Order: sequence, then structure tokens, then C-alpha cells
Amino acid sequence: MTTPDTGDRMRGAAADMSGQPSPATALIPVLTVALSLFGLCLLWAFAANAWQSRAFPGPGKVWQVLLREAASGDLFYHLGATLSRVAAAYVVAMVIGSVIGVLLGSYRGADRFFSPWVILFLNIPALVVIVLAYIWFGLNEAAAIGAVAVNKIPNVVVTMREGARALDPSYAEMAAVYRFGPLDRIRHVLLPQLQPYLAAASRSGIALIWKIVLVVELLGRSNGVGVQIYVNFQLFDVAAILAYTLAFVAVMLVIELLLVQPVEQHATRWRRRPA
Repeated sequence: MTTPDTGDRMRGAAADMSGQPSPATALIPVLTVALSLFGLCLLWAFAANAWQSRAFPGPGKVWQVLLREAASGDLFYHLGATLSRVAAAYVVAMVIGSVIGVLLGSYRGADRFFSPWVILFLNIPALVVIVLAYIWFGLNEAAAIGAVAVNKIPNVVVTMREGARALDPSYAEMAAVYRFGPLDRIRHVLLPQLQPYLAAASRSGIALIWKIVLVVELLGRSNGVGVQIYVNFQLFDVAAILAYTLAFVAVMLVIELLLVQPVEQHATRWRRRPA
């Protein structure tokens, strides 16, 4: 005989007594990603075997090059250089873009005045910004990171401006009644409402920034994944190009699975009802 709470027990079978997902349930997304990537590798190997060409090496050849570059230390050196630029540009873009976006979303007059500026910077090609930064400020790290951040800031501004426009004024009124200080307003009123917009800007920002960083490195740096891709392009070494590209993509995938998603789940835990 089926009891009324049978469905609830079945839905909660994968959770422990504290309401948190069990280890087996937590591994499902990781296993799904691994299975998906394995299927992609099989398809890649089949295509490379069907069309045997130096311009299209199989995963085995790319893996050999990856191990060779890792053993020499070059892979980790160039990955570290690129990751440091990605991290610096990401922080600068998110901080500046979030502040500007919230201010524009909160003050209509400022939004009307600066809206053409935002549209202008949104439509300036990234290559133009990079070249001008190198000409004006020289071939240095500050110019490289600044150029990447400038390309990303308008996107963050637009996303966070929409988030500021969607703020519920009743929460601000509550904060005034209970005499919240500035830090409490930011922590308990502003950030929880802006969290979905911060997550969207953050996730799209990481994907965009590292692609621009490769162009920055190719044009004016002496190390990084972008430089290695350019060098191997001149040598027509497609296996090395794919090895460096996939190595960096793998690092970004690990960051997404082990850092971005857990932080996002922790930040939105208050939205989920207990089981």
C-alpha cells in the first residue's frame, strides 16, 4: 500500500539526514561531464582515423605532445602566466563593472547620460582596444591586463545594471526601518538580490576574458598560451596548438566544476527549501 509520503521518501533517498546531497548524488554531474568528454574523444579519434592528415591529429598524438610539454615544464609555465592574467583581468572587470552597473541601474539620470558610452565601448572591437593599449602604455603587463578588462567591463555593466533595476524597494525600506549600516545593506539586501546577475556576469566573463587574453599574449607578450599557439602556428604543429588549447580549457573546466559551481550553490542556498 502506497502511503502519502512515499514520494517524499523516494525523492529524499539520495540525501542524508541533514538534507545535503549524498556523495553518490554529488558525483553525478562529474560523471556526466566525464562521460560526455569521453564520447567527444571517441568521435574525434574516429574522425582523425578516417581523415589521416598532419593538419588533423588524433587525441593520441595530442596527448603525447601534452605529456612532452608537461615533462619539460613549459606547459605549466605558460599556463600559469595566462591564468594569472585571466585572474587579474577578471577581478578588475568584475569590480569596476559591478560598481558602475549598480550605480547606473540605481540612478536614471546617470544611466541616460552614460548609456551612449556603454554602447560605444560594447561595440569597439577587442583588437582595437588591445593595439591602442600597447601603443599608449607600452608592451607591459599593466597594458595587457587593462586591455582585457576594458573589453569585459561594458558587458558586466549591462548585466549588473539590469540587476539593479530589478531590485525590490521594499527591502531597502526594511533596511531603513531597522537602521542597517552601509555594510549590512550591501551584505543582506543588495548582494542576495544581485547574486543571479553576478553569477551570469561572472560565468560569461571567464569565458570571454581568457579568449581575449590569448590575443593579448599573441600581440605583445613573451609567454603564455597565446604565444605558444602563435609559435606552433608558424611551425604548422597542429598537435601542439591543440595540446596547449585543450590544457587550458581543461583548467577552466576544473575551475568551473570545483570553484564556480560550488560557490554559486553556496550563495543560493537560502533559495532552496529544506527537503
